[in-house]
Amino acid sequence: MTLSGTYHLAKGTSADGPYDLATTPESAGWAYSGLRILTLRPGGEHALSTGENEFLVLPLNGGCTVAVDGRSFELGGRTDVFSAVNDFAYLPRESQAVISSAQGGLFALPCARTERGGHSARYGRKEDVPVEPRGAGACSRQVNNYCLPGTFDAERLLVCEVLTPGGNWSSYPPPKNGFGCLGVPPRERSRAWGRVYGTDDRPVAGPGQDRAWLICDDPAHGWVRDTWASQDVDDRLPFEGSRQR
Repeated sequence: MTLSGTYHLAKGTSADGPYDLATTPESAGWAYSGLRILTLRPGGEHALSTGENEFLVLPLNGGCTVAVDGRSFELGGRTDVFSAVNDFAYLPRESQAVISSAQGGLFALPCARTERGGHSARYGRKEDVPVEPRGAGACSRQVNNYCLPGTFDAERLLVCEVLTPGGNWSSYPPPKNGFGCLGVPPRERSRAWGRVYGTDDRPVAGPGQDRAWLICDDPAHGWVRDTWASQDVDDRLPFEGSRQR
């Protein structure tokens, strides 16, 4: 698992209680964003208190029911992140939710701290999730834009999935994130290695006045983007589930 920013967790070192992975601002050494990965066995349920955070409930595999603030959302689920985009639920700060799954599954719970609570609990339709091809050649990848400015309203939270065909670059040319972003990564089918370099600051969801994804290319490598015009997008994209949309 990788959060946007210079951060690495060895498998199994960040489990906490019911969570396979639990990254908080305190454990990561930053200020705003977190990510929890929850496994539910068939018939299982989990109570979640959002506190000062807003959350998304995003199935990675399997489906679930999310009960929150007197409402109930049915999330249909998927086999894995490569098979399709999925519907999701938004949970505002200071809310109580129960996530239950008849068949069991794996669920991503990205969150961001916010002082405001202007949004209510809501359902996000999979049909409304923009699927964006990005890059070309060996830099081709697919971005599923779940909760970004212009795709789904939130206070601070920014959530996407980046799906990269084997052998391609996932984040190139290397960007600098200003007031950052939080990406929900897929479960990997194979191993990969990456190195992130830059300054020592690691903002992930920031205190900017506007909710925006602010990135810019490293000037030394921005020329890579200019080469995409003469290259084809990897023919393995979009992934099969996205071709049906």
